[in-house]
Amino acid sequence: MLTCLALGDSYTIGEAVTTHERWPAVLVQRLRRSGTPIDEPQIVAATGWTTDELAQGMDAAALLPPYDLVTLQIGVNNQYRGRPADDYRAQFAGLLDRAIALAGDRAARVVVASIPDWGVTRFAREQGRDRARIAAELDAYNALARAESERAGARFVDITGISRRYPDLLADDGLHPSAAQYALWLEAIEPAVRAALAAP
Repeated sequence: MLTCLALGDSYTIGEAVTTHERWPAVLVQRLRRSGTPIDEPQIVAATGWTTDELAQGMDAAALLPPYDLVTLQIGVNNQYRGRPADDYRAQFAGLLDRAIALAGDRAARVVVASIPDWGVTRFAREQGRDRARIAAELDAYNALARAESERAGARFVDITGISRRYPDLLADDGLHPSAAQYALWLEAIEPAVRAALAAP
């Protein structure tokens, strides 16, 4: 039975959707339906976590490596709190190195998902947030995450564009994605995951 570890924040834990609608859970359901024997994902994530808080959460978690697949999606709360991009890069790189180690030092088994753009949400509009600034800062964060992923040999999946194309596919809180938007993310994430699982 294959094992999966999902690392992240509210987007990974599925804030405002049911446990069965979280994208790591739906991913596993899809893999099983196509005949891939994989266990329920172990999720280390919490709403509001930044990169350093995820690291602390990993320290406290009962992890059982090596995992056959590790996913990582983190950084929106760094941007939300106004933290410098250079700090994000260094902390993200550390998390990525840990993710690779947890995948048995197989970088190709690690899939990184980009940060969606919360600036397009109803929450941001109603709060009068500077949507252009949010987009620019998230683009910078995602560029750093992509560069670090490519450097390490991990797979990087851009779901940011999907979040911008479907700004109204939101949960009732007007901020977090709905199950329908997570399903669209998976159209991009699932092929990368299948390629990862096929890697040595």
